[in-house]
Amino acid sequence: MTDHRPLLRAIFDTAVAAAHPDRILERHLPAPPAGRVICLGAGKAAAAMAAAAERHYLDRLGLSPERITGLATTRHGHGVATRRIEVIEAGHPVPDEAGLRAADATLALAASAGADDLVLVLLSGGGSANWIAPADGVSFTQKQAVTRALLRSGAPIGEINTVRKHLSRIKGGRLARAAFPAQIVTLAISDVPHDDPAVIASGPTVPDPTTLADARAIIARYALVVDDAVHRALDDPRNESCKADEPAFARARFELIGRPRDSLDAAVATARQAGYAVIDLGADLEGEARDIAAAHAALARRALAEQRQVAILSGGELTVTVRGNGRGGPNQEYALALAAELADTDGAVSALAADTDGADGGAGSPSDPAGAMIDARTFAAIRRLGLDPAAALADNDATGFFAATGDLLVSGPTLTNVNDVRVILVDPKG
Repeated sequence: MTDHRPLLRAIFDTAVAAAHPDRILERHLPAPPAGRVICLGAGKAAAAMAAAAERHYLDRLGLSPERITGLATTRHGHGVATRRIEVIEAGHPVPDEAGLRAADATLALAASAGADDLVLVLLSGGGSANWIAPADGVSFTQKQAVTRALLRSGAPIGEINTVRKHLSRIKGGRLARAAFPAQIVTLAISDVPHDDPAVIASGPTVPDPTTLADARAIIARYALVVDDAVHRALDDPRNESCKADEPAFARARFELIGRPRDSLDAAVATARQAGYAVIDLGADLEGEARDIAAAHAALARRALAEQRQVAILSGGELTVTVRGNGRGGPNQEYALALAAELADTDGAVSALAADTDGADGGAGSPSDPAGAMIDARTFAAIRRLGLDPAAALADNDATGFFAATGDLLVSGPTLTNVNDVRVILVDPKG
């Protein structure tokens, strides 16, 4: 029986490599200004992006060190060594005190910029949690509670960020407002379906099309229990996000330098090179993880019945409506649902589902799993240990389940983030 795990991991690693800052950032960096380069970064790739920017300006262009300053805020465990740009590691997915301090320092640096300065904003997925600057009247603990409630609700990332933007002093275009009259260039690695600049890191430097009314509707739609201070903030017109007529946007430019589609294309090419026909389901999938898994399992069964050797690939960002008390993330839950659907296929079907940042849900630790793999070994372990995938799904305990079977994928921080990669290999010969 063929061991498909090396190929599954190679496909995932190829997707991650296609979006690494060392590979994609430098060619997009703007020319130095007459004044300073003030680098402000947020997200899981922020420190790596800052280090790449330093190499470009200091080493390649020979810019004087005193003309470069800044602050990059990233998830705990995602920091790298830098020379002029400070790196702060902060909480994700739930913000912490470090992110609170970093956001205040970021706003202060932006406010120090003059007309001759360049404010270089380096964004990637995770920036919304890393930059936490609650709106006036909303406490840090209240903002944390809203974040937890949104993450457990099953709301897609666009809706989560709509609420975040209207409870913030930095999101929804407000960083651009703080940096005016400086030139602002934002370079972003997308981690959201459809690559909407207003959703990536909650759009701190671009106009926001969503409104306070939209945010209130999302709170109501998911019946979220939030503090009265949050309701008051979402009723306060002063908390409306920045719109297109904001003066700062006249000197602001946004460029997308890494997309989930680019990484999925790299994954597709690796699968084809291995001899598989590819079913490409796209880079923008959304929905409940277990439901998407059931649909993909049906595709795999059909290919198996037709004796076709295929690789079924998809990206996007799935969600989990948390009803149980277990641990996990959308990729692990997807893999668990696949295991429940495909247990009788033994060695003919194998799969990997993982987040390209190296962390799928979890508690914010660098050792959190990136996702999980399943194959014949998984199904054998299920039988040997008497495990019940359906029971684990009911408790949202994919991490516990795959810890028992030995199938968690632990990659560590990858220093980028272009969302999820899911691969199902169907090999009728096993």
